[in-house]
Amino acid sequence: MGIESRRQARRSVPGMVEVFDTILEEPVGYLGNVSVGGMLLIANRRLPDDALFQFRFQLPDQAPGAPALEVGAHVLWQDKAGAPGQSWVGMRFLGLSPEALQRLRLWVAQAED
Repeated sequence: MGIESRRQARRSVPGMVEVFDTILEEPVGYLGNVSVGGMLLIANRRLPDDALFQFRFQLPDQAPGAPALEVGAHVLWQDKAGAPGQSWVGMRFLGLSPEALQRLRLWVAQAED
């Protein structure tokens, strides 16, 4: 087993949590895992390299009626996924609001309990 070298803890996302592009108002894929600093997106298409996006998604296990998170994200890398037409995309969050940062911290920390 390799040594984990990530700076931030990340949590796998159970089920299929859809991610929406807030500019185009269309789905772009599903969450793979999430940390305070970024996410793995299982995209339904290849995204432009080094691109910036505005995304919206609901964290699993949140209280009913909790607002969706809205995040800026930067494409760091991508690779073909196993399914035709899908890509794994590593993304870094940009300019998170204090509320979004706090919600992400709490959600990721729940995995450590």
